[in-house]
Amino acid sequence: MKEVVLHPAYFPNIATMATMAGNEVIWEVHDNYQKQTYRNRCHICTDIGLHTLTIPIKHVGGQTGRQKYAEVRIDNSYRWKQQHWRTLQTAYRTSAFFEFYEDELEPLYKDNYEFLMAFNLATIGFLCNALGFPLPKKRTAAYQKNIANAMDARALIKAKNGIEFRNTAYFQVFDDRNGFTPNTSALDLLFNEGTNALNYLKNQESVLGNV
Repeated sequence: MKEVVLHPAYFPNIATMATMAGNEVIWEVHDNYQKQTYRNRCHICTDIGLHTLTIPIKHVGGQTGRQKYAEVRIDNSYRWKQQHWRTLQTAYRTSAFFEFYEDELEPLYKDNYEFLMAFNLATIGFLCNALGFPLPKKRTAAYQKNIANAMDARALIKAKNGIEFRNTAYFQVFDDRNGFTPNTSALDLLFNEGTNALNYLKNQESVLGNV
């Protein structure tokens, strides 16, 4: 197994979870927050196609506008948790395994997380528990522009102009009307494949050669 550096994402996509399933992960926790990334969004499938769930954050002022990712706060003045949870219920209530994971997932949308990174790690912890492997604990000690002793897969966090990755097709609830939608949040895989999801991830071609 290789050591791979990744950013914690909001319910990571299949490319990221496949990378986690086959390698030892080190979380990047000393970077600056950037827009247009999966730090505060994920993609799911609905009856009308690909849908983005976005977590609102509190923006900081100042001339640079830069902020450490670990210090980014969620803007809970919006009813985003209720919206995300209702959307997931509507999109996946007819999937084969949603009801199996529903009771463990719902508390994430009831707890009052203050920091985005902490919430993201909790969503990853849910996925790891559901898939049957432990949540990685290693974290970077400092930010490095160029990673020397591990694979740098931090580019997987980009939502715009990111890494091309087409995973093997599996059954999706609305693929009869929308076709197969690749590289969604791993929630989509979990709700449709259930206990087979981990084997599916391990059988995906590695994306590391493209990062």
